[in-house]
Amino acid sequence: MTGALFSLTFALAAPFWALMILLPRWSWTARIVGSPLIVLPVVVIYALLVVPAFGTVLPAVASPTLDGVRDLLGTPDGAAAGWAHMIAFDLFVGRWAWLDSRERGVPALVMAPVLLLTILLGPLGLTAYLGVRARWRRPAVAAVETGHLG
Repeated sequence: MTGALFSLTFALAAPFWALMILLPRWSWTARIVGSPLIVLPVVVIYALLVVPAFGTVLPAVASPTLDGVRDLLGTPDGAAAGWAHMIAFDLFVGRWAWLDSRERGVPALVMAPVLLLTILLGPLGLTAYLGVRARWRRPAVAAVETGHLG
């Protein structure tokens, strides 16, 4: 069952990434990605993997050591749970970046590689977006800063 849950994890997240990257202007993309609940299917997988092993997981995360985390993630269940954890958070961060980029008017062609980087190397994608974000201010913020209020 662990192998199936591992495989299912990204399969459940992939459609949302595809919407943000391939169909960023489609009206349904904004409706779907607008909900933070898009991460829920992956969170359910995470819970299915972590809750039965809670007695082992809690001590490893409450007082983490390198050996303890290595031992936890070095099992099939631990690796699958770690993967689900990463996929859920990467999707949530990607969703935030996509929504924020739309408010700021960041071009979809700029966001596509940022979102791809977020899928592959989450924290580096977040860092890239924070750099992109600094260049595009929200229209209301830009108007206040320049004194051009409607």
